[in-house]
Amino acid sequence: MDNINNVTVTSCENSKFLKPKRIHYQQNGVNKIWDAMTVHDGVAILLFNTTRNVLIFVRQFRPAIYINSVKTEIKDGIETVDTNLYPGSLGMTIELCAGIIDKNKPVPEIAKEEVLEECGYEVPLENLRKITTCRNGVGTTGGLLHLYYAEVTDDMKVGAGGGLITEEVGM
Repeated sequence: MDNINNVTVTSCENSKFLKPKRIHYQQNGVNKIWDAMTVHDGVAILLFNTTRNVLIFVRQFRPAIYINSVKTEIKDGIETVDTNLYPGSLGMTIELCAGIIDKNKPVPEIAKEEVLEECGYEVPLENLRKITTCRNGVGTTGGLLHLYYAEVTDDMKVGAGGGLITEEVGM
């Protein structure tokens, strides 16, 4: 196992959701620096609709995916993207129903709320089955991701889903 010591963390910038840090440490006697971010932990739910025999996914635009899929140009000191060359579809994802853990509530309750908010299904807490907890973004963030599985039926659909008004989530 690596001998890690002399670890210090310094701030890079501030954000509502990301906290950039610069980590200074020694690994096997070698001084190193690593840039990382602390983030909210998350929850993701794999949904299976037993009425229609289909998995339910969320489709949405992810700015981080987009910016890593395009080339930017600097004009007059401003970094821009030519959207004629790089359409917004480059940032669209198909993903599990998911959200950040930013409330002081048990994780299963947050999972239940995310399913209702993003997909429109009212899932009883007892229907949420824990799959595992893992780390994601291991090179940059290392946040915990709590994975759940739930079966839903068409009768459990009580809303349109679509996420928060600012999210524009589709299914």
